Amino acid sequence: MSLTSQIIWLFILAIPIACISWTVTQEEIFREPRQWCVNRSQNDNKILIRKFFYLFTCEYCFSHYVTLFFIFICDFKLLIPDWRGYIIAGFSLVFLANAYMSLFALLRQAIKKEKVEIKKIETTTDT
Repeated sequence: MSLTSQIIWLFILAIPIACISWTVTQEEIFREPRQWCVNRSQNDNKILIRKFFYLFTCEYCFSHYVTLFFIFICDFKLLIPDWRGYIIAGFSLVFLANAYMSLFALLRQAIKKEKVEIKKIETTTDT
């Protein structure tokens, strides 16, 4: 695969990784299982169990496992065509997916802020 194709794959493959990681660790649809995982990660007696359940509450941590899944199903390597290419691809995808999630979080925060400001303006003009 050419370097240009690899870079295109990198930027596109990071999108579903970011989407899945964000949805599982942040969105309302997974709130109950996430709360259960938070409880287990904070209150279990065994450290390995606490660390295992923490993985489902942290988008950065969870993105590593989603990345491994996508590298496996897509057989994506970056720069080097052997096992080292998998390692480079893995960390590159995690980095880019987390950059996407950070940008998404900032965008959501800006949208929420605008909604609050609009609501405040509407309530002051109504009275």
